[in-house]
Amino acid sequence: MQIHQLESGFAICEAITPDDLDEVARRGFRAVICNRRPGEAEDHPDDRALSARAAELGLEWRCIPVTPGEYSEADIEAFGAALDSLPAPVLAFCRSGKRAVHLWAHARSQGESCDIPALLAAARAAGHDLEERRPLLEAAGKR
Repeated sequence: MQIHQLESGFAICEAITPDDLDEVARRGFRAVICNRRPGEAEDHPDDRALSARAAELGLEWRCIPVTPGEYSEADIEAFGAALDSLPAPVLAFCRSGKRAVHLWAHARSQGESCDIPALLAAARAAGHDLEERRPLLEAAGKR
């Protein structure tokens, strides 16, 4: 399991299993956001086993399932609200980490003082190129 920190108190990773949550808790995370959709793959019929194990470990759990590349305003708002309300540090995941990093960048870009180049650099350092999303991220900060 490779965990990539994007900002203080927030990191992403690829798909995890219930057993991986033991490592997540050992690393000090206090909350987990799942961006996988139920039934999207054989290894992810739904999030019940993950959420149950998270509860056993005292981790807060939030599921914001999205289809890759399809992020509604409601999805972005839910992700931003989770970042604001869950105890840090927070770990978000999907199959590859791409949906998690996209939602993070879109949620963070909502503020006028957002440093878009810094968002893009953090995503790039985590192995995700968001340059194609730059216009959307820049437009979000101007609303």
